[in-house]
Amino acid sequence: MKARQAIRAAVALGLAGALLAAPMAWAQKYPDKPIRLVVGYSAGGGVDAAARLLSARLPAILGQQVMVENRTGATGIIAADFVAKAPPDGYTLMMGESALLIAKLLQPKIPIDPLTSFKPVAGAFIAPLMIVTGNDFPAKTPAELVAQLKAHPTSYSFGTSGVGTVQHLGFEMLKQATGSSVVHVPYRGAAQIVPDVIGGQIPIGVVSATAGMAQAKAGKLRALALMNTAKLEGVESVPPLADALPGFDVAPRIFVLAPAGTPNEIVEKLSSAIKAVLETPEAGTAAAALGTLRAYVAPAQLGKDMADETARWKRIISEQRIVAEGG
Repeated sequence: MKARQAIRAAVALGLAGALLAAPMAWAQKYPDKPIRLVVGYSAGGGVDAAARLLSARLPAILGQQVMVENRTGATGIIAADFVAKAPPDGYTLMMGESALLIAKLLQPKIPIDPLTSFKPVAGAFIAPLMIVTGNDFPAKTPAELVAQLKAHPTSYSFGTSGVGTVQHLGFEMLKQATGSSVVHVPYRGAAQIVPDVIGGQIPIGVVSATAGMAQAKAGKLRALALMNTAKLEGVESVPPLADALPGFDVAPRIFVLAPAGTPNEIVEKLSSAIKAVLETPEAGTAAAALGTLRAYVAPAQLGKDMADETARWKRIISEQRIVAEGG
């Protein structure tokens, strides 16, 4: 009897060992075919450009092509749903951004949850934002802007690239800090905001740092403040809003996600490869040219950061009573 039990135990241990060894062996061979990096926006945009920066350099480390695939629509949700439902084998990844976290808060019925439908792979970049004004705007510094909004809480309007964007919610945080109720004017992007700020149709705009700085250097508008504290090359002269509001730090994150259930060994291999790319001087130069900063974050920390950021956006959406367009 004891002999039979010992045999059964040995067989069970052997099976368990084999089951554990199988995925590890599979992960060791990974990747043995091309990888898709899915982007939810059109080619040429910021997230797409960041994805192509990585895809051009990862093959030298991984030994396989990394192909960017654009699946546009529903502000990235179509791409997210596609990746979330893909096999969790490391061959279909997503280049996501902070807008994905916000989308679930404003549209609870969307088919994915950024915090549970995916496995974090790596934080990759942040994209600094800039507050711009016309040259005749009465504030010239972050402190003067804060004072102006406090003194004239209903006198102004501000333009961003849409309801529920980081640009929008970041300025809502500024409104909350100053007790102002300036009106939000949603645009389709910086290409429309900047001319209207220059022309005086709108007094304040929130755009990418590079879009704002290009016109500021030409003397057409004022680069008043950065919404985050990290310094982007070429924008060092612009003070952060934190000079007037200590701790204020808002910038969209760009990160890589895999479907939930992807083996840890594969995630770690991908994350290490992304880290290696981002550590090169060449990647730093390329990122700066895109108006982004390298910001590698390991998988576990990225998961925590995404949860913290979601909680932050949830709070401001609730407190400022923000609803989705058409909601």
